[in-house]
Amino acid sequence: MFNIALFEPKIPQNTGNIIRLVANNGCNLHLIEPLGFDLKDKNLKRSGLDYFDLANVHIHPNYESFLMAMDGKRIFAFTTKGSHLYNTVEYQLGDVLLFGSETAGLPLHIHQSLKLEHQLRVPMKPSNRSLNLSNTVAIVSYAAWSQLGFDGGK
Repeated sequence: MFNIALFEPKIPQNTGNIIRLVANNGCNLHLIEPLGFDLKDKNLKRSGLDYFDLANVHIHPNYESFLMAMDGKRIFAFTTKGSHLYNTVEYQLGDVLLFGSETAGLPLHIHQSLKLEHQLRVPMKPSNRSLNLSNTVAIVSYAAWSQLGFDGGK
Protein backbone atom coordinates (compact mmCIF):
# COMPACT_ATOMS: atom_id res chain seq x y z
CA MET A 1 0.00 0.00 0.00
CA PHE A 2 1.02 3.64 0.32
CA ASN A 3 3.06 5.34 3.02
CA ILE A 4 1.58 8.39 4.68
CA ALA A 5 4.09 10.58 6.50
CA LEU A 6 3.33 13.42 8.89
CA PHE A 7 6.20 15.84 9.41
CA GLU A 8 6.16 17.09 13.01
CA PRO A 9 2.37 16.93 13.53
CA LYS A 10 1.09 19.22 16.29
CA ILE A 11 -2.58 18.41 16.88
CA PRO A 12 -3.35 15.01 18.47
CA GLN A 13 -6.92 14.90 17.16
CA ASN A 14 -5.70 15.13 13.55
CA THR A 15 -3.16 12.35 14.07
CA GLY A 16 -5.82 10.25 15.83
CA ASN A 17 -8.16 10.69 12.86
CA ILE A 18 -5.35 9.71 10.50
CA ILE A 19 -4.55 6.61 12.58
CA ARG A 20 -8.18 5.56 12.20
CA LEU A 21 -7.97 6.34 8.46
CA VAL A 22 -4.87 4.20 7.83
CA ALA A 23 -6.35 1.34 9.83
CA ASN A 24 -9.20 1.41 7.31
CA ASN A 25 -7.32 1.99 4.05
CA GLY A 26 -4.24 -0.14 4.76
CA CYS A 27 -1.62 2.61 4.44
CA ASN A 28 1.47 2.72 6.63
CA LEU A 29 1.69 5.82 8.82
CA HIS A 30 5.06 7.45 9.53
CA LEU A 31 5.27 10.10 12.25
CA ILE A 32 8.38 12.27 12.03
CA GLU A 33 9.43 13.75 15.37
CA PRO A 34 9.30 15.98 17.22
CA LEU A 35 5.57 15.52 17.76
CA GLY A 36 3.46 18.25 19.32
CA PHE A 37 1.87 15.76 21.72
CA ASP A 38 2.52 12.55 23.62
CA LEU A 39 1.40 9.29 22.02
CA LYS A 40 -0.57 8.61 25.21
CA ASP A 41 -2.51 11.87 24.81
CA LYS A 42 -6.22 11.35 25.58
CA ASN A 43 -7.25 13.42 22.54
CA LEU A 44 -5.15 11.21 20.27
CA LYS A 45 -6.71 8.07 21.75
CA ARG A 46 -10.23 9.52 21.58
CA SER A 47 -9.85 10.51 17.91
CA GLY A 48 -8.25 7.21 16.93
CA LEU A 49 -10.81 5.23 18.92
CA ASP A 50 -9.72 1.61 19.17
CA TYR A 51 -7.96 1.63 15.80
CA PHE A 52 -4.42 2.25 17.07
CA ASP A 53 -3.74 -1.50 17.32
CA LEU A 54 -5.07 -1.99 13.77
CA ALA A 55 -2.82 0.67 12.24
CA ASN A 56 0.75 0.21 11.05
CA VAL A 57 2.48 3.22 12.68
CA HIS A 58 6.21 3.98 12.58
CA ILE A 59 7.95 6.72 14.56
CA HIS A 60 11.06 8.41 13.13
CA PRO A 61 13.28 10.58 15.37
CA ASN A 62 13.94 13.07 12.54
CA TYR A 63 13.53 13.65 8.82
CA GLU A 64 16.90 12.12 7.92
CA SER A 65 15.95 8.85 9.65
CA PHE A 66 12.64 8.87 7.80
CA LEU A 67 14.42 9.38 4.46
CA MET A 68 16.71 6.43 5.14
CA ALA A 69 13.67 4.24 5.87
CA MET A 70 12.00 5.39 2.63
CA ASP A 71 15.11 4.89 0.46
CA GLY A 72 14.16 4.20 -3.15
CA LYS A 73 10.51 5.23 -2.77
CA ARG A 74 8.91 8.18 -4.55
CA ILE A 75 8.05 10.99 -2.14
CA PHE A 76 5.19 13.37 -2.92
CA ALA A 77 4.90 16.44 -0.71
CA PHE A 78 1.48 18.01 -0.26
CA THR A 79 1.57 21.75 0.14
CA THR A 80 -0.49 24.81 -0.68
CA LYS A 81 2.57 25.89 -2.69
CA GLY A 82 2.48 22.76 -4.87
CA SER A 83 2.92 23.20 -8.59
CA HIS A 84 0.75 20.23 -9.66
CA LEU A 85 -2.67 18.95 -8.58
CA TYR A 86 -2.79 15.76 -6.51
CA ASN A 87 -5.07 14.02 -9.02
CA THR A 88 -2.63 14.35 -11.94
CA VAL A 89 -0.20 11.74 -10.59
CA GLU A 90 -0.20 8.04 -11.41
CA TYR A 91 0.41 6.68 -7.92
CA GLN A 92 2.28 3.42 -7.37
CA LEU A 93 2.34 0.97 -4.50
CA GLY A 94 4.91 2.09 -1.96
CA ASP A 95 4.70 5.79 -2.81
CA VAL A 96 5.14 8.19 0.10
CA LEU A 97 2.52 10.88 0.67
CA LEU A 98 4.23 13.51 2.86
CA PHE A 99 2.30 16.17 4.78
CA GLY A 100 3.62 19.06 6.85
CA SER A 101 2.58 20.16 10.31
CA GLU A 102 -0.71 21.95 10.83
CA THR A 103 0.97 25.18 11.92
CA ALA A 104 3.98 25.48 9.61
CA GLY A 105 3.58 23.03 6.74
CA LEU A 106 6.80 21.63 5.31
CA PRO A 107 10.07 23.53 5.70
CA LEU A 108 11.80 25.08 2.71
CA HIS A 109 14.67 22.56 2.70
CA ILE A 110 12.18 19.72 2.12
CA HIS A 111 10.50 21.60 -0.73
CA GLN A 112 13.88 22.28 -2.30
CA SER A 113 14.90 18.62 -2.05
CA LEU A 114 11.95 17.42 -4.15
CA LYS A 115 11.23 17.75 -7.85
CA LEU A 116 8.57 20.34 -8.68
CA GLU A 117 6.32 17.61 -10.08
CA HIS A 118 6.46 15.89 -6.67
CA GLN A 119 5.13 18.99 -4.88
CA LEU A 120 1.37 18.60 -5.07
CA ARG A 121 -1.65 20.52 -3.89
CA VAL A 122 -5.33 19.98 -3.31
CA PRO A 123 -7.29 22.82 -4.93
CA MET A 124 -9.29 25.23 -2.80
CA LYS A 125 -10.69 28.73 -2.98
CA PRO A 126 -7.87 31.27 -3.52
CA SER A 127 -8.70 33.38 -0.47
CA ASN A 128 -8.28 30.46 1.97
CA ARG A 129 -5.06 29.39 3.73
CA SER A 130 -5.32 25.61 4.00
CA LEU A 131 -7.44 22.51 4.50
CA ASN A 132 -7.51 20.49 7.70
CA LEU A 133 -4.62 17.99 7.77
CA SER A 134 -6.69 14.87 8.38
CA ASN A 135 -9.15 15.87 5.65
CA THR A 136 -6.32 16.41 3.17
CA VAL A 137 -4.75 13.04 4.01
CA ALA A 138 -8.14 11.38 3.48
CA ILE A 139 -8.71 13.08 0.12
CA VAL A 140 -5.28 12.19 -1.24
CA SER A 141 -4.94 8.67 0.16
CA TYR A 142 -8.33 7.60 -1.17
CA ALA A 143 -7.62 9.16 -4.57
CA ALA A 144 -4.36 7.19 -4.74
CA TRP A 145 -6.06 3.98 -3.55
CA SER A 146 -8.86 4.44 -6.10
CA GLN A 147 -6.26 4.28 -8.89
CA LEU A 148 -5.52 0.75 -7.68
CA GLY A 149 -9.21 -0.15 -7.79
CA PHE A 150 -9.38 -0.08 -3.98
CA ASP A 151 -7.32 -3.27 -3.99
CA GLY A 152 -7.70 -5.07 -0.67
CA GLY A 153 -10.84 -3.15 0.27
CA LYS A 154 -14.37 -4.45 0.43
